[in-house]
Amino acid sequence: MKLGFLGAGVLGLFDSAAIPVPIDAVIALYVWNDKRHFWAYPLLAAAGSAIGGLLPYWIGRAGGELFLLKRINRARFDQLRHRFENQEFVAVLIPSMMPPPTPWKLFVFAAGVFEMEAPWFMLAVFSGRTIRWMALALLVLKLGPGAVEVVAHHALLFIAAVGCLAAAGIVWWVWRMRRAGKRAGK
Repeated sequence: MKLGFLGAGVLGLFDSAAIPVPIDAVIALYVWNDKRHFWAYPLLAAAGSAIGGLLPYWIGRAGGELFLLKRINRARFDQLRHRFENQEFVAVLIPSMMPPPTPWKLFVFAAGVFEMEAPWFMLAVFSGRTIRWMALALLVLKLGPGAVEVVAHHALLFIAAVGCLAAAGIVWWVWRMRRAGKRAGK
């Protein structure tokens, strides 16, 4: 693993920009070979992924609406638009946490089409990818490098668990914001 921390970031960038890379397996190997710095690989891969995701995001922003309408039906397009209008951060965060075969680039492209602000987009991708790869790193520490196969085999359970954690976090955050808003209104 000669590329080290930066290698994880570069792979995250390439994986998100265009070139599919088996990044889960690579991160698992990095973590297994350098257990002391297990936290750095998910963080740098997530940062690279957020930067690399800007390519499909900007392509979508530059006029991807017609392209998207050619690929999906109008009802699905309107459903995506509605999701982005009401919960754009969550609409990018949740797919960013999910393992393949989640159509992640579709959501990234849609974030550009529906004009999500770039800093919020990058934060959503970084947060989602960090959660995903940090969970993987912890599983690797516990189960060994075979954790990637365990996750792939139990992907539905993994998706449900991560989704529940994300939903709980979002509910807590909304509750906290509403509570702060009520206090400010007094």
